[in-house]
Amino acid sequence: MTYPTFSVNNLNNMLNSSMLIVKWLKKNWLTATLIIIIIYLIKQGQSLQSSQFSDFLQRNTSNLTLLESSSKILPEAGGGMISQESAPSQSQPRMVIKDTNLSLLIKNVRQAINDIENTALQTGGYMVNSHLSSPEGADSGNITIRVPSDNRQQILDQLKSLAVKVVSETVYGRDVTDEYEDLDAKLEVLYKTKSKFEEILTQATKIPDLLSVQKELISLQQQIDSLKGRQEYLSQSAKLTKITIYLSTDELELPYAPTKAWRPKVIFKTAVRSLISNLRSIGNLFIWALVYSPILIVILLVIKFFQKKKTHN
Repeated sequence: MTYPTFSVNNLNNMLNSSMLIVKWLKKNWLTATLIIIIIYLIKQGQSLQSSQFSDFLQRNTSNLTLLESSSKILPEAGGGMISQESAPSQSQPRMVIKDTNLSLLIKNVRQAINDIENTALQTGGYMVNSHLSSPEGADSGNITIRVPSDNRQQILDQLKSLAVKVVSETVYGRDVTDEYEDLDAKLEVLYKTKSKFEEILTQATKIPDLLSVQKELISLQQQIDSLKGRQEYLSQSAKLTKITIYLSTDELELPYAPTKAWRPKVIFKTAVRSLISNLRSIGNLFIWALVYSPILIVILLVIKFFQKKKTHN
């Protein structure tokens, strides 16, 4: 292995360069300070602009939460494990959970939200949540409802009739029949195991044995409650379909996948918004410069004063 060597000349050159930099800073410290301040102001202005326009579409982010397949591992009495992995079956009818997303171009967002909520109530459903915002550009909002699955298509047609234009429609479906039946099988095993421990409890005489059996019974009951709760959730989700409707008076505010077709109106609106955004950025930078101008002027005057003083000397 070879190690780098440094000659005396190299060290002297490095020291000389360092001394030159120090001398320059001593003579031109005001100029260096001004440069640092200007760079700092520019950085502040850029960070301000990025924070103002970074969340353009977050007003209408989707509230849709896809139902995840249950893969939890529950503790079984005696230290074993119960997996909620379901096997396929041929049961009929199937239990299918359907969630729908609609993006609608609306004339009056507030009125449309009220109409959608009334529609859900009249058809035996209910409102899950709703949101309405009125920014400078256009009103927008979203509402999530649950309605009977049997009337799903009829209700969707009724909701679409409220819109000037249906921008997009997305349906998410998931068959949970196998999972539901798998939960039934697990519950049957748990009930049998619980029954056996209850028999043991009646025969136990020692306090440690009683406590141990009661602990197992509590654990079994918790597992039973958890599986029954999951079954109830799946059953109700299949009976009451979830529909999330995004509403706006401006099509660009709606979440949808744009088509490849050339759309001059949309391009024009996007260009206008970009122009307004850039003009605001320039205006904000001008205001920052105007506010800090007294400090900059004072620094420039001090620099000129010292420069004149040097020239006279």
